[in-house]
Amino acid sequence: MDITGNTVFIPGATSGIGLALALRLRDRGNTVVIGGRRAEALKLLAAEHGFDTVLVDTADPASIASAAREVVDRHPDLNVLVAMAGIMRVEDWRTAGFLADAEEVVTTNLLGPIRLIAALVEHLRTRPGAAIVTVSSGLAHAPLRVTPTYNATKAAIHMLSESLRLQLAGAGVQVVELVPPSVRTKLLPGQETSDFAMPLDAFADEAMALLEADPDAREVLVERVRFLRYGEARGDYDQVVAALNAADPHSR
Repeated sequence: MDITGNTVFIPGATSGIGLALALRLRDRGNTVVIGGRRAEALKLLAAEHGFDTVLVDTADPASIASAAREVVDRHPDLNVLVAMAGIMRVEDWRTAGFLADAEEVVTTNLLGPIRLIAALVEHLRTRPGAAIVTVSSGLAHAPLRVTPTYNATKAAIHMLSESLRLQLAGAGVQVVELVPPSVRTKLLPGQETSDFAMPLDAFADEAMALLEADPDAREVLVERVRFLRYGEARGDYDQVVAALNAADPHSR
């Protein structure tokens, strides 16, 4: 993926990793359209940073379809989708009450990207330099005990990315999987200030540098996530899982 000269749509970019990437892509000469559920937040970001914006709820299929039409109508040269939006919930499957959270995570983290890609893939196939950027997690490869459904959805996003890459190989659409470690965002309570998590700016800077260095990259793996990503390949998967769950404060 060339990191300059694109028109990029990033739903879920009003904060966290999405916003950090949106700012960096804008600074590299891309037109960036950000999406989110909060109209006031979008208005402020448009005024402050010059983004075009669109209201979208990635848990709502009708909202996704409407937002996709709006973005393409206003930006027919759209050639990059970053399927960014996601949520994380702590769940205890040994007690009652976890199912609603689990279903919400599946709807947002798995059905959301599937619906976004479905809404835009035909358009992207018509555009030069087209790319779909999916967002999985190091937890797709090593589970955090307290977030089982999140782990499962990110594992599904990893395999979805692998599969779509095969299908779209001859269609002119690159599929790039961004694989974050724990990053200092508001994904879970306390994560924004956690010493366990990687600083947001450091993550975004390293991710952009990796994309720039290798435009043909299939996965964007900052150094900090490789411990989780390759545990099984190295043969130390059990030790990786134990270390992850001993270190992450949410598992205590």
